[in-house]
Amino acid sequence: MTQVVRTDSSNSDFRNLVTLLDQDLRIRDGDEHTFYAAYNKIDSIAHVVVAYRDVTPVGCGAIKKYSDLVIEIKRMYVLPEYRGKGIAGAVLSNLEAWAVELGFTESILETGKKQPEAIRLYQKSGYITIPNYGQYQGVENSVCMQKKLTK
Repeated sequence: MTQVVRTDSSNSDFRNLVTLLDQDLRIRDGDEHTFYAAYNKIDSIAHVVVAYRDVTPVGCGAIKKYSDLVIEIKRMYVLPEYRGKGIAGAVLSNLEAWAVELGFTESILETGKKQPEAIRLYQKSGYITIPNYGQYQGVENSVCMQKKLTK
């Protein structure tokens, strides 16, 4: 059974999972990794979730305020051996529910074209592709997505 725990970026399980995420992204993104890494610092993220199978941390994600009504999904990751078991969907839906509780009405995110499994997850979860926003404008590898959040 998967348990999703709300925490913040000081959580050591979250930090360990993000280290693995960054190792994976370094390979996928190649030379572009340094650009993306500059926008994915985890020093002070107040809204983080960690998914556990029994006592093992197996997945994570975070939300950060983008504007008064919009949150941005960040740092989504599931250990490779636990993929395809609904963990990423549980993390994402928990983050969205938390965002609604905080008063946000929309969620945005950026993922990479070299992460087709992430794109499929977001599409299956109701996200639609939008023009690249903010620092991702003009970045060929970036795919930006958006979803209206409801209570």
